[in-house]
Amino acid sequence: MQKHADFAEFVTLTPSAQISIARHGWRAKCLQRLIRLDLPVPQTVALPSETVRAIVAGQLPDTEKLAAVFGPDFLVSVRSSPENPEWGGPGTVLNVGMNDAMHARLTDSHGREAADALYLRFVQNYATHVARLDPDMFHDEPGPGALASALATYRAETDEDFPQSPARQLGEVLRSMARAWEGTTARLLRQAKGAPLEAVLGLLVQRMALGIGPGLSGSGTMQFADGVTGARRITGRFRGQSQGRKASVETLYLTRDPRGASLEEASPEVFAELQGYGFACRAKLREEMQIEFAIEGGRVSVIDAVRVVRSARAAVKIAVALAKDGIISREEALLRVEPRALSELLHYQVDPRGARDRFARGIAASPGAATGRIVFTAAAAQASAARDEPCILVRRETVPEDIRGMHAAVAVLTERGGMTSHAAVIARGLGLPCIAGCADISINPREKVMLAPGGRIFREGDVITLDGTNGEVLAGAAEMLEPALDDGFRTLLHWADNVRDIGVRANADTPEDARTARMFEAEGIGLARTEHMFFDEDRLTLMREMIFADTPNDRRIALERLLPMQRADFITLFDIMAGQPVCIRLFDPPLHEFLPHDREGMRELAEALDRPLSEVTRRCEALSEFNPMLGMRGVRLGVTVPEIYDMQARAIFEAAVEASRRGAKVVPEVMIPLVSAAREVEIVKTRIDAVAAAVRTEMKAEFTYRLGVMVETPRAALRAGEIAEHAHFLSFGTNDLTQMTYGLSRDDAGRFMSTYVNQGVYAEDPFHILDVEGVGELLLIGAGRGKGARPDVTISVCGEHGGNPESIAFCRAAGFDYVSCSPFRVPVARLAAAHFALLAPKHRAGP
Repeated sequence: MQKHADFAEFVTLTPSAQISIARHGWRAKCLQRLIRLDLPVPQTVALPSETVRAIVAGQLPDTEKLAAVFGPDFLVSVRSSPENPEWGGPGTVLNVGMNDAMHARLTDSHGREAADALYLRFVQNYATHVARLDPDMFHDEPGPGALASALATYRAETDEDFPQSPARQLGEVLRSMARAWEGTTARLLRQAKGAPLEAVLGLLVQRMALGIGPGLSGSGTMQFADGVTGARRITGRFRGQSQGRKASVETLYLTRDPRGASLEEASPEVFAELQGYGFACRAKLREEMQIEFAIEGGRVSVIDAVRVVRSARAAVKIAVALAKDGIISREEALLRVEPRALSELLHYQVDPRGARDRFARGIAASPGAATGRIVFTAAAAQASAARDEPCILVRRETVPEDIRGMHAAVAVLTERGGMTSHAAVIARGLGLPCIAGCADISINPREKVMLAPGGRIFREGDVITLDGTNGEVLAGAAEMLEPALDDGFRTLLHWADNVRDIGVRANADTPEDARTARMFEAEGIGLARTEHMFFDEDRLTLMREMIFADTPNDRRIALERLLPMQRADFITLFDIMAGQPVCIRLFDPPLHEFLPHDREGMRELAEALDRPLSEVTRRCEALSEFNPMLGMRGVRLGVTVPEIYDMQARAIFEAAVEASRRGAKVVPEVMIPLVSAAREVEIVKTRIDAVAAAVRTEMKAEFTYRLGVMVETPRAALRAGEIAEHAHFLSFGTNDLTQMTYGLSRDDAGRFMSTYVNQGVYAEDPFHILDVEGVGELLLIGAGRGKGARPDVTISVCGEHGGNPESIAFCRAAGFDYVSCSPFRVPVARLAAAHFALLAPKHRAGP
């Protein structure tokens, strides 16, 4: 005997019914809103989550009473209604109530062929999903005898006739769907989508809109914005099912189309009615909706409406259009677009509608997509670019001398590395798609072969596609979507600028980087890494001559030949930025990075310098270091080999004077890297001040400059008060600061970081998302002590974390003046900063 729940609670959807998303789910609330808009929604009853939980426990509601709500012609569908549509749910069961009596009635009204097809589909669905019988026994297509065969098979497998009671059918369907929601697999799947452990489910019982009959009949979906591009256009499908002497099925286009018949032509009135429903949803629900509808004899029923699934580019276009039409506010438009999603708009992307032959996956280190031929060396990449052939540079890991090859390539793939490896950082700066730490592949550079899972072999010259947004490597050429830097994109970011309260600059090393920074409206350059300017062929030779010089005077002579080149670099940067601040970091890497590492390279260098190979080999070995990242680099070079910083300071000041004479006034910012003691700053500052005085005298020009420090060592953060007394700004280089705080190589961390994150050692990769508990505390200490000693000191972050939304939230709350990130991350930073300004009051996170 059926045991009923004490409350036996269900409610018919009406405009005034007490429906809530928390109890009845999103679909119930959406349907109620459609009813309030006077849309023709079929009669619907909602079962709240507590009723569904009771069903799981064996307490069914009074299904006789529930069925009575729909009257004698009981034919319904049962749909799931979780609190969040992203959580999924049991599939819809159609035609509940279908039995011999209903079959006879439908035969009279719609014809036997239609009645048989409806009954057969319900028997098959009920047998496999409710009675849990073997699906292979219920796969017959509609046709003579198929229905009788399915009913006979059901009787043979269950030892009873197919249930004829609509109330019993409904009860069994409700029980099956409720228990499916509580199943282990379903729990794991929705928890993977972010659902809480006790996520609730509501169920809906809705009168069937059959969509068959005489005249125009059928079912379909219609939406009014393209889910990929966001453009305003009608898309969807309509499957017409006319009923007459002979039933026929025809798929129609929605709008007029030269390829075939359309709903717009078949019934302009119905088409206009559906359009009106779509416009009403957009205006009143404040969203672009996809309408699911059925038409029976020219009469429309709206079965459901869901938010249009959209790509990032469509999300921007739709949000801006809704705001411009006055449907939502600009602030809400900003909050509807996920900041990280903007990365998809800045680059080519693999079209999600196309086929994908994925053979490997790695870390999505730099977004975008590109197709090209495989090359294994920087020289091969340059040769390919000279032939105008797009190429993808494939390396075990990149090194500084690969810069020219990366400039020539359209994408970079590395077997090793992580989010802050050399390849990843440079690729993001160049706007190149990059996949790092791709452990699925094995590279043999000598044989010029890349091995992939499944025994697949790719050779130099083979075409592949890199999807840096998803971290997937695809065989062959994939279909692409172009960047979407349109008016909607620019409008959204201008709205973001109006509300954000933290500055956003760009890290830019080259004129191309600077132009990209201007295009994305960065508020200046927060980090220009001068060492990248020395890897061009002509400069590299001069740099090596300087390294091999025996005396300070010889070094100075070599550097004087580099001076005009550096000066030209800085003039170009100043001209492009047109008076905006430009922060130039003085030379940072260890000198051995500019020397060859193999014997062939050393032989070529010996010939270029006209020195014995033994001397070149000995000098290269002498300059090598056991731990170069902690060795002779940064300010340590400025103290021990001061001629380098002297040359760079002169180039900066002469460039500033020249740029100011022909454009906006330039106030250069000079940044000293890797400081750990105030005395280092004093020594370098004294020499730079002397160079500035000499340039003022020689060029008969007045200029000012700002001297600052890149805080990359824990000691610099702890002694920031002393250091700030000699600096106008403190810029935290969180890449190295994270590396030194953790005692962890950022280039090698990718080998085990996923294991650490999966086992909860670290909540996130600290090179990807700022570690606010450890590194963040050093930032707060350094900022607090720096401001305490010098209240007007500017505080910023210029590491890769500067483009990460979570890190921007921390910096904003801590009262930092600006963040600086790769040019292609500037839009993300601008929007993220606006989000935090709208969602959280500004307060200082530190003591």
